[in-house]
Amino acid sequence: MNGLTLGIETSCDETACAVVTRESEALSNAIASQVELHASYGGVVPELASRAHLANMIPIYEAALRDAGVAIGDISAIAVTRGPGLVGSLLVGLETAKSLGYVHHLPVRGIHHVAAHVYSPFVHGRAAGGEGFLPAGFDFPYLALAVSGGHTSLIVAEAPDRLRTIGRTVDDAAGEAYDKVARLLGLGYPGGPLIDRLAAEGDSTRYAFTRARLKTGGFNFSFSGLKTAIARLVEREGSIVFAPERPERADLAASFQAAVIDSLLTNCERALESTGFSRLAVVGGVACNRGLRCAAAERLRGVSLVFPPPLLCTDNAAMVAALGAALGERAGRVELSTNVDTNLSLEQGTESGAMQRA
Repeated sequence: MNGLTLGIETSCDETACAVVTRESEALSNAIASQVELHASYGGVVPELASRAHLANMIPIYEAALRDAGVAIGDISAIAVTRGPGLVGSLLVGLETAKSLGYVHHLPVRGIHHVAAHVYSPFVHGRAAGGEGFLPAGFDFPYLALAVSGGHTSLIVAEAPDRLRTIGRTVDDAAGEAYDKVARLLGLGYPGGPLIDRLAAEGDSTRYAFTRARLKTGGFNFSFSGLKTAIARLVEREGSIVFAPERPERADLAASFQAAVIDSLLTNCERALESTGFSRLAVVGGVACNRGLRCAAAERLRGVSLVFPPPLLCTDNAAMVAALGAALGERAGRVELSTNVDTNLSLEQGTESGAMQRA
């Protein structure tokens, strides 16, 4: 079996390995989640995350090979997330990839985490979490909305190695805002799925929150003001008003979610008009949000719209391996001296040969 790429992803709190063909078919996609580990802290604790990666890395690597029905000798290349992300977490994945590459004489390719999300719509196969989600004819170029706990960006995707950010959050990422508001409402962690479920029970018009309209030009986002408005509302009204048994809690969740979604989709509409594109991919963890999926389908009629299956929206190694396979040597080779880059820019991380020169 030739042309297989082993993917490794450890940018935050998921330890993931996958085996993918050169046609982006996922043969395996093994993931060890750390949600329970970090839940009591209300967010990811970097030191705990890196320690968990160390414990999970080899079992997940072995599971990926086993699930794919292959051995390391069947692998032609390794693709690993080099950045951005948490330094300790990234190091576990990168050093594992370097070690495997050295021992088994395999090329190692460094991958930008967000670029892998942007490429995730093209991953398919039995381990991808779903089939038939890619609209007919969907291909480059397209606009991508990458939205997660750490990133909220609008990206022009001209090719797998030609990506350009045209809008980004100037403060909190959307997923980060979800987590912070969930804590204010006593919902727990992670906040996104909890608020999404609660919002379905509430009245999204109950609380009118101002949408940020930035004057800096472009298509940037801001969510810190929305979070602050909710914090002041809870403080002013008293937390008892938003107790679990009261309808105000669901109404506030619904109103918050409506404001976030409106901000995201308004910038998408503006960017689609500006670029002339008719294709949009919504990727990243927040792309799992049911409210966002429904609102996008309603507002963006006439646009070729793709939301990958939830398994490909959250952090996973199949997207990393698939992008590595698509780029081949254009990704640049990771050497033994290559280090992680926690602030790796999208343009730097996807420029052909960038990893080789780093």
